[in-house]
Amino acid sequence: MMMKTTSFFSLAVQELSFKIILTRAEDGEILFKLLDEKHPDILFLDLLMPCKDGRQCLKEIRSNSKYDALPIVVYTSIADLRNIEFCYREGSNLYAIKPASMAELKTVLEKIFSIDWKKMLYFPPITEFVLNPQ
Repeated sequence: MMMKTTSFFSLAVQELSFKIILTRAEDGEILFKLLDEKHPDILFLDLLMPCKDGRQCLKEIRSNSKYDALPIVVYTSIADLRNIEFCYREGSNLYAIKPASMAELKTVLEKIFSIDWKKMLYFPPITEFVLNPQ
């Protein structure tokens, strides 16, 4: 049985020991409406979204100083170097490649949620920027 990525992600988050409230935007337009209403602690951004894609959203968010302290983790199935370098250059904090298993996803999420984002905005060197599930 194939599980939708969003429910796969939500299920993995629920199984973690961190207390997390998820809000989901169906597309880039809805994302900006939600950001106007509430400033999240962390933003997971898929590059493949309708209306405005993740690249457009990343550029727009990082061009607005209101979101300077917002950690952005690109969470996507796209693993090519061109997109990774684009996201690094445009100010994403991490790049997480969607894993194939629940265990791998939980490992990736634990790494992300163990960072004290409120204490410091984490911008790793490019060699540590991509989170692989292995």
